[in-house]
Amino acid sequence: MVSGEIAHGDDVVVFLRGLFASAGVLRPLRAAITRNRGVHAAALSYPPGPGIAELSERLRALLHTLPATARIHLVGHSLGGIVVRHFVQEIGDARVVQTISLATPFAGIPRAGWLGLAATRDLDHQSPLLRRLRLRGESSTIPHLSIIAGADSLVKSPVAHALPGGEVVIMHDRGHNTLLFDDEVARVIEGRVLARRARAATGAPPLAAE
Repeated sequence: MVSGEIAHGDDVVVFLRGLFASAGVLRPLRAAITRNRGVHAAALSYPPGPGIAELSERLRALLHTLPATARIHLVGHSLGGIVVRHFVQEIGDARVVQTISLATPFAGIPRAGWLGLAATRDLDHQSPLLRRLRLRGESSTIPHLSIIAGADSLVKSPVAHALPGGEVVIMHDRGHNTLLFDDEVARVIEGRVLARRARAATGAPPLAAE
């Protein structure tokens, strides 16, 4: 569900949660985004289990419901960050202007595949899907920001899990899930969205990174 009526040239920030999280964890970030006029929020909900490719198709279906004139920003937490990058690199939508990931393990999680779900097989550190995303990340024309939780307990060396070729912001002393409720993280995301909105309003060409 999208917040508010979308006018010509408005921005829509689409949020994707992590594997076992509930939709409620996204409320603080959605609230921070939608306090800005002309900026809307939407979220993709899904049960645990489907793999990255299937979730990317579900994301495609959601984006299909948005106006052709909308500027789209994709923000994913944990597994959601992998979905948004898979979508822009493997499927694509010309309206997407940037992707942002929060505590996303692009380098994979050891033995995650043992859990037996399609999603956890894709999250395994030996996953061919993750290897392909990392290799193609540097050549992608869609800019990416990895927001890293410096005290992430899910992965060792969290900075090593940033997407190659993208920008990195490290939030020290934050954990894997606390990024979702952190005011500074919300301000970073809000700032990236508003920066691209401002450039579009002046007619300036988009930059590879803001």
